[in-house]
Amino acid sequence: MNQINDLNDLRLFAEVVEHGSFTAAARSLGAQTSKLSRRIRSLEEELGVRLLNRTSRSLSLTETGRQFHQHCIALVAESKAAKDIVDQTRTQPQGTVRISCPVALLSSGVSAIISRYIEDNPQVRILLDATNRRVDVVEEGLDFAIRVRLPPLENIDLAVRQLGVSVQILVASPTLAARHPAPESIESLNEWPTLSMASGSEKYVWNLMDADKQVTSWAHQPRLATDDLASLRIAALQGTGVALLPRELVGADIQAGRLLHLLPELATTPGLVHAIFPTRRGMVPAVRHLLDALVDGFDALSRTW
Repeated sequence: MNQINDLNDLRLFAEVVEHGSFTAAARSLGAQTSKLSRRIRSLEEELGVRLLNRTSRSLSLTETGRQFHQHCIALVAESKAAKDIVDQTRTQPQGTVRISCPVALLSSGVSAIISRYIEDNPQVRILLDATNRRVDVVEEGLDFAIRVRLPPLENIDLAVRQLGVSVQILVASPTLAARHPAPESIESLNEWPTLSMASGSEKYVWNLMDADKQVTSWAHQPRLATDDLASLRIAALQGTGVALLPRELVGADIQAGRLLHLLPELATTPGLVHAIFPTRRGMVPAVRHLLDALVDGFDALSRTW
C-alpha cells in the first residue's frame, strides 16, 4: 500500500483518541457514532492492524495504535498550520506578487508607488517584469499586468481594473525653444526638429485633440525615431527635438523647467492605464491592496500635473 485512501480518517481517529470514546468524538464532530465507528474500522482494515482495543465500557490504544496516533497528531497540526497560512494571506497583505509593467510607466511614477507599497507592507515580496511586450498573465503565472490602451478596451476573457489615464503632450527643452519662434499652431512646428516613437511604415503622424475634441493630424520626419520612451525624453531634454511624450513621464521636468509644454491646448486622446488579471475571485490582500495603491498613486500623480 502506497498511501492511505482517505487522509481525513486520520483526523477522525485522532478525534476519537482525544475524546476517549466514539460517542464523545461524534458529538464534537457533529457526526453519527455508528458512522464514525465504521470509518475507524475501515481504516484498521485498510492498514491491516488493530488500532483500538474496544470493550463495551472502554477504549484504549494498541501499541501500534499509540505510535500511529502520534503521526496522526502531527498530520492534524500540519493541516491546521497550512490552513492558518492561507487564512493569513486572505486577511493581511503578505506573500509574493508577480506583475508586469511597461518600462515607461515605471519611470512615470509606478516604480515609486510600488516602492512605497513594499515599504508599507514588509511581508509582501514583488517580482516585477519591466517589459513593453504583450504578456500572457495566465500562461506566465502573473497576478496582473499593467497596460495602456486607447478606449474602448478590447473584450478579453480576463478581469480588468482601471488605474488611471495617460495623455501625451508636446514638450521641448528651453534651449531648443530659444532658437525658434513660439509656436501658435501645430503647423508652426514645421521648422522645428522632432522626435517620435518608431513606426513600422516609417510614416510619422501625430494625432492631437484640442479642447473641443477636434483632432488634428500632423505628419513630420523625426530626427530620432525609437520605441523607447526614455530615450525620447533624454533627447528632448538635450534639445534634440520636440517630442510627444506621456504627461506623467515629463511632468516633473516641466515643473523643474527642464522642459517646456508646447501648445498646451493640444494632447492625444487619453489612454486608459489598467490592470488585467485572471479573475477577481479569490484575490489575496497583497494583490488587491497593491491595485488600490496604484489607483491612489495615479490619482495623486494627476493632481500634480
